[in-house]
Amino acid sequence: MTDLESCKDCDNNCGNGCGNGCGNGCDRSACQCPGAGSVCDCQRAKLHSFNYLADIPGGFAESNYVEVQFKNARKGYYLNSQRIPLEIGDMVAVEAQPGHDIGMVSLTGALVELRMKKAGARSKESTETRRVFRKAKDTDIEKYNESKAREDDTMIRSRKIAESLKLNMKIGDVEYQGDGNKAIFYYIADERVDFRQLIKVLADTFKVRIEMRQIGARQEAGRIGGIGPCGRPLCCSQWMTNFVSVSTSAARYQDISMNPQKLAGQCAKLKCCLNFEVDAYVEASRKMPPREVRLESADATYYHFKSDVFNRTVTYSTDRNTAANLVTLSAERVFEIIELNKAGEKPASLLPESGEHRKKTSEFGDILGQDDLTRFDRKKKKRSRPAEGDRQRQARSSQGAQEAKQRKNPRPDKPGNPDNTENRPPKAEHQPEARKEVRNENKGDSEGKPRIGRPGGNRKHRKKGPGQQPGKDTRPKE
Repeated sequence: MTDLESCKDCDNNCGNGCGNGCGNGCDRSACQCPGAGSVCDCQRAKLHSFNYLADIPGGFAESNYVEVQFKNARKGYYLNSQRIPLEIGDMVAVEAQPGHDIGMVSLTGALVELRMKKAGARSKESTETRRVFRKAKDTDIEKYNESKAREDDTMIRSRKIAESLKLNMKIGDVEYQGDGNKAIFYYIADERVDFRQLIKVLADTFKVRIEMRQIGARQEAGRIGGIGPCGRPLCCSQWMTNFVSVSTSAARYQDISMNPQKLAGQCAKLKCCLNFEVDAYVEASRKMPPREVRLESADATYYHFKSDVFNRTVTYSTDRNTAANLVTLSAERVFEIIELNKAGEKPASLLPESGEHRKKTSEFGDILGQDDLTRFDRKKKKRSRPAEGDRQRQARSSQGAQEAKQRKNPRPDKPGNPDNTENRPPKAEHQPEARKEVRNENKGDSEGKPRIGRPGGNRKHRKKGPGQQPGKDTRPKE
């Protein structure tokens, strides 16, 4: 059993692959396939193509051309002149300059010719079309794996060599040819680089033929991979194969803020996803009123402020540069006003008349309020305090309930109860004569007898009685 057959068998049995034996970047940490590493890179998922012409009967879907995939999204189209029975996933030896290269068949049938025409490849009648030599043998696979194992070390050493030559470039990856006679160096540079001396040093160091290929920042980001601001893996590392130029006009059509930090991706270029929906915006904007047209009414002139192409609403302002007296109208109403202005008429108001029935768009009803992200930021409403009349009514009702309860269950009077006036001791009559006697006793003899202090202490520290006021002497005058 070959390595490819064991890899297919692992996909179909152990469940660690994609299930069809193509090895679309499947996780091989638990795979026991011989020759397979932690990640099976037999074929990358973003280069997988579904052959929708394969089930056409009558031999119309057959073709002698095959698509062969190599490392770093590199693929080529080769002629199967020997009519070798090939299937998707077969490792083949193809023609190269010089020697031969090892790759995997990624597409067969008539769909290959359509892909060739789309990619601008050479026509099938061309004599320079390269051929498929044979299916890869075990010796070819062994030599291919040996060359592949040297790529990481070669990349690190080549970076040091480029740094020693003081070249403003970054070598991102190295790819060896299947027979090990040629190496392709992928580099990134912001400006033109003279690497003639670098090629001589690399050829003397690694004893192979050197080829330099410059890639852009988008290709580099797709090769490295990452997570985008949307929370998903980068499109360039998942499914994008061709990179189309992105301009700022795509952001203007979609009314996106022209903030460079928001528009740029991880490659420091404009995001590729700006082109995904721009066609829908352009088509919808064609059915909207022109932005340069101003609306004339009886009271003012209105200028375009903003548009909502999907809700088909337009907002106008009385000031050309700032938001003043904003009025939002439907696209149909704007077209009506434009026709009136062309006829020389000015409506009294931009808004439709009150007699007309305006269509109300149905909004999503969140009954439970669970879909609102700001529901935790809302402050709880305080309960309103009852009014003064309500409090008085509540007090009277509670007092009446207590009186009814006391009439139903009367309690005997206790000696300590203040309402029991029978057992209360008689009040002491504080007469002025008694106070006078106490004051004379404390006055003492003028012949040197000690003066006895009053029991109450000093006047200002004396406790006040229930009928006394602070700072006032209530003693009777002599």
